[in-house]
Amino acid sequence: MQVLHIDSSISGAQSVSRQLSAGVVARLKETSPGLELIYRDLAAVPVPQQSPAILFAKLTSLHEMGALSGEIDAMIAAALQGGARPDASAQSEFATTNVALDEFLAADIIVVGAPMYNFGIPSQLKAWIDCLAAPGKTFNYSAAGVEGLAGAKRVIIASARGGIYSAASPMAFMDHQESFLKSFFTFIGVTDLTFVRAEGINLGPEQKQSALDSALAEAATLKAA
Repeated sequence: MQVLHIDSSISGAQSVSRQLSAGVVARLKETSPGLELIYRDLAAVPVPQQSPAILFAKLTSLHEMGALSGEIDAMIAAALQGGARPDASAQSEFATTNVALDEFLAADIIVVGAPMYNFGIPSQLKAWIDCLAAPGKTFNYSAAGVEGLAGAKRVIIASARGGIYSAASPMAFMDHQESFLKSFFTFIGVTDLTFVRAEGINLGPEQKQSALDSALAEAATLKAA
């Protein structure tokens, strides 16, 4: 069984989401010592942001695989016939995004350290999620609607928030962090989705420690299988 461990906080050793994600992974390894672990620190080594060049490289690849149809496929075919090709830089960045995608596809369990920044997720984490949005690999569109292809995976989100945004809070409507992550992973078919949450961590040292202790205690109940 393979675990993909993602961190995205820019706060280094002070990061609560990093402490939580590490606690989750430690617990999974404790319950299943044979786990294979892949680690990616998106703050230290970001994946490329989406760009027109990367989009063209991606569409070119899908065209060559025969995975496109309709107007977009005709546009890419015309561009290629006219001599347009992704340049070396775009091809390199596109290859990097594919490595991130392949890591996700190979993993059975994905642990994501996800702090809330300005009511959403870090831009580094959003760039990684953009790598996962891959037609034919994580989802398909059909006449019947969207089909998620990642349903066999388990995703555990180690969530940290400065304020309190859970359902009973009057600030719940401002949560575009967990709500976005739930929407995206549900879209690609994930049904086994768990949030281990520490919130209110900016409301004073006692609240921070209490929230962290509670979340770590929850993490300690998890099992790999």
